[in-house]
Amino acid sequence: MTATQGRIALDRTRQASPQIVEHLRERILALELEPGTVLSRGALQKQFGLSQTPVRDALLKLEEEGLVTVYPQYATLVSRIDLDKARQAHFMRRAVETDIVRLLAERGSAEVAADLARANEVVAAEARAQNYSAFLQADREFHYRLFRHADLLGIWPILRANSGHLDRLRRLNLPNVGMDRVVEQHGAIVAAVAAGDPEAAGRALRAHLANTLAMLDAIAARYPEFIQT
Repeated sequence: MTATQGRIALDRTRQASPQIVEHLRERILALELEPGTVLSRGALQKQFGLSQTPVRDALLKLEEEGLVTVYPQYATLVSRIDLDKARQAHFMRRAVETDIVRLLAERGSAEVAADLARANEVVAAEARAQNYSAFLQADREFHYRLFRHADLLGIWPILRANSGHLDRLRRLNLPNVGMDRVVEQHGAIVAAVAAGDPEAAGRALRAHLANTLAMLDAIAARYPEFIQT
């Protein structure tokens, strides 16, 4: 499969390469660009109206994140999902985010809880619309706010850069888990933070992140063409 899309306008006040990374990353994580899809540098240059250099730099950045595989003088392909890397990303996220929600609950800020509730309302709206891509973006925003309120934003890009395989498994698993369930689990986290209950916050976070890991083998069996062997 080869990726095709119309002309894409970029913000000329920002550097081009990071915007290409953001655009392609979102499409890869949403599985709009499926594992195995060929990314033609020439086609990308035309789509973004750019020279070879920013496109090459963007693809190299995505390769660092494990989202594409670059074959010099041949092609760049969207990488298949690495289950071991997904497990490792899950371990990191569970360890870090459990401590974060416990910290937020210990602080017991009503303002923080209210902000998280507003973020979850956006997640709920996308769930009602059955918009998977927008739902996942809203879900990431909810988790981003956890880091922001904990004053730990420096960790966020590190986890994001290592979560691509896990995020794609989560997208594949959404029809099984159900978006409404994710909204409910977010709600349990918010309620625990609002109540100042660190133990409940940690339990709610671990239950939320366990959704995909519990189904990992079933997902791999259902979508073998997407999995790295």
